[in-house]
Amino acid sequence: MATRPYDHRQGRPEAALCSCDHTGGCGPAGDLGPVPVGEGTGADRRPARGGRRGAGDRGADGPQPVHDQPGTAPYQDPDSGQYRPFTAHKLAVQRRARPRPGKIAADPVLRQFVQDRLEKRWSPQQVSRALPGQFPGERARHVVHETIYQAVYRPELGGLPRELPARVLRTGRRRRRPHRRPGERRPNGIIAMTMIDQRPAEAAGRTQPGHWEGDLITGASNRSAIGTVVDRASRYTILLHLPGRHTAEAVRDALIAAFSHLPPRLRRSLTWDQGKEMALHAEITAALGMPVYFCEKASPWQRPSNENTNGLLRQYFPKGSDLRVHSAGELAAVAGELNARPRKTLAWGTPAGRLGL
Repeated sequence: MATRPYDHRQGRPEAALCSCDHTGGCGPAGDLGPVPVGEGTGADRRPARGGRRGAGDRGADGPQPVHDQPGTAPYQDPDSGQYRPFTAHKLAVQRRARPRPGKIAADPVLRQFVQDRLEKRWSPQQVSRALPGQFPGERARHVVHETIYQAVYRPELGGLPRELPARVLRTGRRRRRPHRRPGERRPNGIIAMTMIDQRPAEAAGRTQPGHWEGDLITGASNRSAIGTVVDRASRYTILLHLPGRHTAEAVRDALIAAFSHLPPRLRRSLTWDQGKEMALHAEITAALGMPVYFCEKASPWQRPSNENTNGLLRQYFPKGSDLRVHSAGELAAVAGELNARPRKTLAWGTPAGRLGL
């Protein structure tokens, strides 16, 4: 098998060598330049890493492999075999992987088609589905919607205008929101949960008052919150004042204070999601005699009355606002307005009238 001749000092094909005499140990084609000041002195030289030894440390016990001989590596001194950090750094920079242009940025026709459809408020998935019909037989232009999302959020990959995400995407976000895979979700710290499928049948029928659904609505950066609890039968709403942090202790105390004055017939059950604020659910049950049931993960439809009420409450407490500025009296006034509002689902009766409070 034919091999290309190697330089006995550098260990590389002759075609890759530069035109100088290699006394300074330059790299391929002379692109490493001269040895920086201080690198060639004994004070700045370091022994070769990875167990390599200098020429003075080797024994005369037979021939050695080409790449173990002094000076064969580009980052070693050709005479002593010692490590040269500046040369090694330059080699590492040259070998570093460079980002390639994305498929959309490299194809002007594809880029224009994607941008035109996005400007018409098409979703990236809709654009992706349209590509096979627009470019039949051109598989290189059949990109998945994730490629389009990356092109939108990273203009250097897609060549699209930087202001495009805020203008055409439904969310209006300029940056992608990180998501964890289901198996990577953090544990919520709740033990001994009783799931919603064990809730009494009468709670699902909405005929018996005293079965409640609860949740938190949060403010800017989730730093403030208000507890919302809704009776499934009457839609009667109770708001929990949480002026500090919405911890499990704070939610426990607020629930006990709000429900302790209600008669036992109105404390039959409470359904909540798996938020950490319900970590002390056993203490709530012990204090109120009201069992707590938990929804499945990411299943807000299992608390429909509460979710609907939370939407109504955003009229009073907009998203992104600081909810700590609202006093307990203000929350009571808002709850009073909702409970006095006639509802179509109650045959135009009011929650307060239906519950008798």
